[in-house]
Amino acid sequence: MKYTRLSAFAAIGVAATLSLTACGSGDSGTDTSSKNSSSSSSSSSDGASKAEAGAAKSDSGSGTEVKAGAANSGTKSGAEATFCKTEDLAINATDAAPDDSTGRINISMVNRGSTTCSATGFAGVDIKDADNTSNPIERGQAQPRVTTLKPGDSAVFNLAYEIDSSGESLSSPTNILVTPPNETHSVTLDWPAGAGDIKGAYTDVEVYPTHTAK
Repeated sequence: MKYTRLSAFAAIGVAATLSLTACGSGDSGTDTSSKNSSSSSSSSSDGASKAEAGAAKSDSGSGTEVKAGAANSGTKSGAEATFCKTEDLAINATDAAPDDSTGRINISMVNRGSTTCSATGFAGVDIKDADNTSNPIERGQAQPRVTTLKPGDSAVFNLAYEIDSSGESLSSPTNILVTPPNETHSVTLDWPAGAGDIKGAYTDVEVYPTHTAK
């Protein structure tokens, strides 16, 4: 009887152990599946968020680049200028000497065209002598200024030199040949009456850049 009871108790213990093991195994499997599912869902959600953020960034960058390009294009277009043509300018030379030792010839250019134009820079100038020779005039040490002319506006530039009061000047200027800035066509002007004699050679005369006459 004792042997039979011990066997029965042993059988019950083994059955209980197996039952507990089975329960533990089932719980463990359920937890792992849940964690994997949660991890997969989180990973998928993060991936979608990153993809959306990337798309938004790409769209934003594209829009910025287009706007910047348009702005640059507009700025560049606005900075462009049409240079004044010789045929649209009324050009004249006058004596403007401030004293007996300083010679100065003012050359004015009036925009008689129908549109605004630019006369910025140095005009090309040659002085023609009585012996029919032409001498190019050197540029003075000055920085050009922006000179924009609306219809009817005028610009001016000048020739500067020293006056020879000795009466022994070797120069006999008769004409001034003027080519407006950024142009290739010239006009011939008379040397202003009453202008002082040039001291030295024509290479001592200097031309200065244009500026508005206002």
